[in-house]
Amino acid sequence: MITIFKQKNPGNALILLIYALVLKFPVFLHPSLPVTKPQDGFLYRELVAWLNGFSGGSPAIFSLLSFLLLFTQASHLNKIVNDQRLFPKPNFLAGMSYLLITSFFPEWNLFSAGLLVNSLLIWALVKMMALYNTQSPKTQLFNMGILVGLASFLFFPAAAFVLLVFFALLLMRPFRFSEWVITLMGLLAPYYFLFIVLFLSGNWTPAKYLPQISIDMLRFRPSIWVAAAISLMVIPFLAGGYFVQANLGKMLIQTRKCWSLLLLYILVSTLIPFINTSQDFGNWILCTVPFAAFHAAAYFYPKTGLMPGILHWLGFALAVYLNYFGG
Repeated sequence: MITIFKQKNPGNALILLIYALVLKFPVFLHPSLPVTKPQDGFLYRELVAWLNGFSGGSPAIFSLLSFLLLFTQASHLNKIVNDQRLFPKPNFLAGMSYLLITSFFPEWNLFSAGLLVNSLLIWALVKMMALYNTQSPKTQLFNMGILVGLASFLFFPAAAFVLLVFFALLLMRPFRFSEWVITLMGLLAPYYFLFIVLFLSGNWTPAKYLPQISIDMLRFRPSIWVAAAISLMVIPFLAGGYFVQANLGKMLIQTRKCWSLLLLYILVSTLIPFINTSQDFGNWILCTVPFAAFHAAAYFYPKTGLMPGILHWLGFALAVYLNYFGG
């Protein structure tokens, strides 16, 4: 499987879809309605309520939407990796890694605010990585800010990604005060229009729509399956980080900055589980995008396929067991 996805073959898009169906098919076998949580934003709650009304309370539409979101996110992430030339040769390993990682915890396959936010963040990541070469970044900066601002409407803790926006500015652009102002305007624009609507509608209750953030320790029930899933996320990440570091000297400056941005993405996303903590791993899904890129490096760079093959099939077997048999 690693050998197949290591190639840039147009037919691999179909194989990636089949791979996704094998891993995610339990979503269709056991459809369920989404359960809103205190940290979910008002926009997500409204969307769930509308979809419930549209589908007549059927959970099947949420299964279909979650699968489509996961597959399009994997495909989009894979395109980013290839377009930005993060690897010497184009491949489908990032998309494969994303689909595999998001199968380690069953709640990551379900329709959720975090899953929707991942789509916005992947879109914003495209704009962040493009900042290095663009000669007119103002539109990119404003749109990037809007995407992150909207993300907090779906999922309150996503407000932490404001840090990633400013890290991207520091990393990708020389300091220009006007660019920072434009970025800040983009971040605040969704709230500006929200407040206008509230004021004009006579429903001036802004506190109801602002992110409610609290910091707490993680709370979850440990098990051997949780330990296995975390291990199979961390070990390929560390291996991928090693291979990226070992090959930095062969990379273009922009490529190095993109890898640094992905590392900063991981640092920011690991803050999310401590914000408005829940008792499951649903919030952790925001870590999966940058993790998938480093997993792809662990599969791409080794000269022999033994280690990547072992890591992949161990992860695949764990994902199948947890999703089909409920370990």
